[in-house]
Amino acid sequence: MGIFSSSVSITQYFVEGKLDEPIIETISKGLKKQSIEEIDNESSDKAIGWTCFNDPFNTDFDKNPFLIGTHLVFSMRIDKKSIPAKIVQKHYTLEMKKRLESSGREFLSKTEKKEIKDHVLHLLNLRIPATPNIYDLIWNYEEGRLWFFSNLKGANEELETLFTRSFKLKLIRLFPYSMATLTSPLSDMEKDTIAQLSQTRFTE
Repeated sequence: MGIFSSSVSITQYFVEGKLDEPIIETISKGLKKQSIEEIDNESSDKAIGWTCFNDPFNTDFDKNPFLIGTHLVFSMRIDKKSIPAKIVQKHYTLEMKKRLESSGREFLSKTEKKEIKDHVLHLLNLRIPATPNIYDLIWNYEEGRLWFFSNLKGANEELETLFTRSFKLKLIRLFPYSMATLTSPLSDMEKDTIAQLSQTRFTE
């Protein structure tokens, strides 16, 4: 989901930890190291990585600036191949028949069946293009705040993993409780009071 979409969903994060100096160079290295790889002609069925905000099919961060003032703007892209189960079953059945005919046997072992299925998936993944999903983010590195433009559970989990792998920093989702304890101007005593609060059940 893009920043300029007519409607957006946003997840706010607190960025825990400090970047190594020089900061921009550290971020640039993290983006390049974990930039997305094309899998259209590969047997892989999924790829996740960073891409440029202004051109989501370009990973040249030197030519596409990601720094705007004290904010960093780039995107996470998830490319995934989805092969309908019926197509997999069709090719699997055909390969099974070929193997039985060529071997002159009536049955195949469990290991042989698995080998055939893996082979079928490998060939189909080479032929089917990946569907891209793009999620923009804005990161204020000075304040340790990040806005991710999606609240899909899967996309958020992928972001948290990729972010830590890229920058060695931890993302903490912000909701009323974590905002009060991490980003509010409350005193230590007030934060201790919040930590001792118990949950209230609104349903039986």
